[in-house]
Amino acid sequence: MSLVQLIAQADARGLAASGLACMDRCLPLLGGDDELLRPLWASLADDSDWGGGLEKARAALGSAGSDGTDEPAGSAGSAGDEAVRLARRMLDAAPAERTADAVRPWADVCSAASLRIHRLLDPATAATTSPDGSTHPSAGASGDTAGPSPLVAAELRRQTVVLELLAGHGVNGLRGALEVSVEGRRVLRAVVSRRARGATGPGA
Repeated sequence: MSLVQLIAQADARGLAASGLACMDRCLPLLGGDDELLRPLWASLADDSDWGGGLEKARAALGSAGSDGTDEPAGSAGSAGDEAVRLARRMLDAAPAERTADAVRPWADVCSAASLRIHRLLDPATAATTSPDGSTHPSAGASGDTAGPSPLVAAELRRQTVVLELLAGHGVNGLRGALEVSVEGRRVLRAVVSRRARGATGPGA
C-alpha cells in the first residue's frame, strides 16, 4: 500500500503518530533536545491531551535560530533555511485536538514537508534541484522508491513503516514507530552536521 493510501486510511492515533514522527525526525534542524517531544509520544500511548506538550515544545524552540545562529542547517544557505522553516511549520501547525479531522491535514502536511526537507538536504540532489525549488518530493509517495534520492527514499520508507505499525498494531505499534523516528533523527542530525562543517570551510 502506498504512503498516500496509508494516510487516507489511518485512524486518529495513526495520523497523529505519523505527523509527530515526521516532526521528531526533523528536530535537529531546530536545535531541539532529543527528548523534547517524548511527552507527545507518551500522550499518544495513554490517549491523554497533548496540548500542553505542544505548547512546551513551541516555547522551548520559540527563539531557536531567530538570528540564524542556533540552526545548524541555516548556515548552509537557502536550502537549509527553507528546511528549517518547514520543520518549524510542522510544529506550529500541530493541532491541539487529536480528532481524525484535525490531524489528517496536519499529517499530510508533515509528510510532504519532511520529504521536502530530506530532498533539500540530500547531497545527491544538489545538482538537480531546480533554482526555484519547485519539484515536489512527495512524487515518490505513490510507492515507487526508485526515483527519489537516497535520503528521500529512506524517509519515505520510514513514513510508510510508521503508518503500517500503527495500522497493524494500534497503540502497541508506538514503540516501533518511535524507534524508527529515533533512527531517522540520527541520520538527519549527521546530514545537518556535515552541511554545517562544509559551510564553515576547511579553515574553520
